[in-house]
Amino acid sequence: MTEGATTKVLFVCLGNICRSPMAEAVFAHLVKTNGLYDRFVVDSAGTAAYHAGETPDKRTVQTCVSKGVPIKHRARRVRSSDFADFDYMLCMDQGNLDDLLRIKPPGARAHVALFGSYSGEAGDRIIEDPYYGGNDGFRTNFAQVTRCSVGLLKELGFSVAPP
Repeated sequence: MTEGATTKVLFVCLGNICRSPMAEAVFAHLVKTNGLYDRFVVDSAGTAAYHAGETPDKRTVQTCVSKGVPIKHRARRVRSSDFADFDYMLCMDQGNLDDLLRIKPPGARAHVALFGSYSGEAGDRIIEDPYYGGNDGFRTNFAQVTRCSVGLLKELGFSVAPP
């Protein structure tokens, strides 16, 4: 990454109320607490518009707040302009990745990948949707997106302490 450059990261899941807003909140908190907030633009979106305009799932909010991570987001759907506006569009699962690759405009600059590929732990490659389960899935997701956030920052040349 070029010194002083801003990196734009968009986290993507299906409905944008569970995993991707959690990833957005964790990543934003991590860069802020490590003095890197001015180096990043962070957002999240869904591949579907089921929950557009809604706040994150209460279990996502509870999990983040219990770990000291502030979260504030309104769900939105991925826009075609996101492929030009963001450097990274990081998906939570293979379905999200397939959807984005299908709609990605030719020549788009965004690097589209699985967020879990930045973890270094094989079990994190897919960040499963916790929506229809209990609180354990949200706690698992929090641990995963934390590891992935640290891994992404390491890939970008930053050494950070996890929250």
